Amino acid sequence: MRLAMIGLGRMGAGIARRLMEHGHEVVGYDRSTEAVEAIAKDGATPASSLEDVVAKLAAPRIFWVMLPAGAPTESTVEALLGAAEPGDIIIDGGNSFYKDDIRRAKAAAERGLHYVDVGTSGGVWGLQRGFCMMIGGAKEAVDLLDPIFDALAPGIGTIPRTPERMEREGCDPRAEKGYIHCGDAGSGHFVKMVHNGIEYGLMQAYAEGFDVLKSKASEKLPEDQRFDLNLTDIAEVWRRGSVISSWLLDLSASALAKDQALDAYSGQVADSGEGQWTIDAAMEEAVPAYVLSAALFARYRSRTEHTFGDKLLSAMRFGFGGHVEMPQ
Repeated sequence: MRLAMIGLGRMGAGIARRLMEHGHEVVGYDRSTEAVEAIAKDGATPASSLEDVVAKLAAPRIFWVMLPAGAPTESTVEALLGAAEPGDIIIDGGNSFYKDDIRRAKAAAERGLHYVDVGTSGGVWGLQRGFCMMIGGAKEAVDLLDPIFDALAPGIGTIPRTPERMEREGCDPRAEKGYIHCGDAGSGHFVKMVHNGIEYGLMQAYAEGFDVLKSKASEKLPEDQRFDLNLTDIAEVWRRGSVISSWLLDLSASALAKDQALDAYSGQVADSGEGQWTIDAAMEEAVPAYVLSAALFARYRSRTEHTFGDKLLSAMRFGFGGHVEMPQ
């Protein structure tokens, strides 16, 4: 299939390259001419403007927008709504607020266009490992895009299949490959939003746990109760057969092996909005979310005082997404 990738940052460029590796054709556009030139060297067709993007695609056109949530995505989608023709498909693969998707999908439908939201997880490793995708939109459009999603997804791979799932009727077989059609427009980003809220909680648990381990050597404790623990070795042993093993722990182990003090990080942890949106949704639904809200507030606190655990949070964020810390 042929589609446009609008936004060639870490995620957009990775998605474009993985698609091309699987035989799809990509028209690449970004405000950065360097980013466009780089993707063109890998086989993409360069575009100099949104108008040029439209001209280089045949109907029905597929526009994948991979930009930061908020104004950059909003203005780009608005421009595409005016430039696209009936039957064309606009995909937002970033981290937009799901209620914005619902509004945009209605505006697209009024023009005879399809709007699909794709919550995309995989970070800077997606090109190599594949991307996990949570998709919202009309079935007609999602089914048409299936070859694209299938190419981007990690596939079943070596992860054992869930026996109980194999015996249950009505399960979406695409879930085992790493992508699902969640429902109507907005549902994909809603599921990804909660995914990121859970991510906050998991990361905070690791951060606090390693902080407790490190602080066991504190001079505030009685001397005979102090342990000078090797955090690098502890992270490594937990990766192997432990019930708390995970990719986040893998990233933590890697960061600690490079520098157990994590001196490259200040501990001022950023957030991209999904954690707050998850808490907002929990309040709207009257669902208690103690861990997720505490994890979000811990990030806010990290901007005034920093702990070793905060440094580990920053190290994990850099590990999976290349995210840098907030400026001090």
